[in-house]
Amino acid sequence: MFLNNQYGGRGKMQIGQIFAYRRPYSGAIPVIDDLENYFFITFKEGYNLPLLESGINKVAAINGPDEIRTPAILISSSPHKIGSSDTPWQDYFDPDNGHIRYYGDNKTPGKSPELATGNKRLLEAYDVQNSLDISVRQSAIPILFFKRVNYKGRAKGNVMFQGYGIVERAERVTQYDLKTNKYFSNYVFDFAVFSLESEDEIFNWDWINKRRDPSLSLEETISSAPKSWTNWIKAGQPAIEKNRRRVSKLLTTKAEMQKPTHGSREEKAIKEIYNFYEGKKARFEGLAAIVSQKILNANSGSYVEGWITPSSSDGGSDFVGRLDIGTGFSTTKLVVLGQAKCEQLGVPTNGNHIARTVARLKRGWIGIYVTTSYFSEPVQREVLDDAYPIILVNGLRLAEVALEMVYEQGYNSMLDFLDSIDREYEGKIQSRRPEEILHL
Repeated sequence: MFLNNQYGGRGKMQIGQIFAYRRPYSGAIPVIDDLENYFFITFKEGYNLPLLESGINKVAAINGPDEIRTPAILISSSPHKIGSSDTPWQDYFDPDNGHIRYYGDNKTPGKSPELATGNKRLLEAYDVQNSLDISVRQSAIPILFFKRVNYKGRAKGNVMFQGYGIVERAERVTQYDLKTNKYFSNYVFDFAVFSLESEDEIFNWDWINKRRDPSLSLEETISSAPKSWTNWIKAGQPAIEKNRRRVSKLLTTKAEMQKPTHGSREEKAIKEIYNFYEGKKARFEGLAAIVSQKILNANSGSYVEGWITPSSSDGGSDFVGRLDIGTGFSTTKLVVLGQAKCEQLGVPTNGNHIARTVARLKRGWIGIYVTTSYFSEPVQREVLDDAYPIILVNGLRLAEVALEMVYEQGYNSMLDFLDSIDREYEGKIQSRRPEEILHL
């Protein structure tokens, strides 16, 4: 059965669905090589095809009865180009938790990033979406997200729909281009991906096509919008969390979902990491500590780096840090005990090591366990059933974060990054009680 039938025909999209995006572009062909044709799904008679040729694409503005409006902005990310002169950065897609982090389109040293075409469009959209005035928010432009993916060995010509939403934050950042060895200013955008629960997880492109119709007023198009969009229009910023996409998943994750796919950048990275520390596995603690710092900082906390424990007396923890939650007077500090295991990639980590770390945790402490391998389902169930306050970082997540850091910090390769960490290893070893981190 083709997905057209499953999802209801032309105009219907589901998050995670892969579409063919291939030349010659045509809205007349429903299916190409067992994939629904993106252009068939989005086709509207008499209108240009909505292209994904750039990272940030605007569907052509129309002059409606009540305003000039842009029907949609289409975001397209190309993971296979990460680290190239086209895309010297790494975007992060997590639609199941309602979040996408996307780097803008300026990569010219000395150029104001606000002037780059795509950045300018998103900043303008952000100003409208961030307004406290409902009459202004009604003119907001929906943003749709797509990611180019590998499908049956074909790296190009396939796009995965990742949902729709708004710009939640815009931050000006400095980046480094590995190919040109130059720094440049850019914007990174955090998008809120909205829920499609009321639409049975189906996004109806008919809403976008109505927004493209110059005979329809804005109010007439709203009737086809998802409920989460109309909820947000009415209430504004306070309604973002209520309408953010959240997917309840099985509490355990299968082994294959914790490992990089064959032939991927992540598989190459985790092999490089494992081989680098082969014969000196204790020094893997240095990488595990900074990866933990990045993961914990990404989740609204403030991580304070501590130290690496001497190998002869780690007692169930390989490194110590601190997580500060809140600001000013309203702050609490949590001791973080970390365990690092550089293990064979195809063998699950030993649950006894996790138990040792958990046994060291006192009230108000948390653990983080980083492995090059994966966690068996019985081990995951034990952690869940006993409500252990420990974060599990598998080999896939380790590779993803390490790759992000390679590109963000301007290293030429993963090995250069690992060498840099390893040179600082001895200087971070201290023999101290974990509680001392609370007073730093």
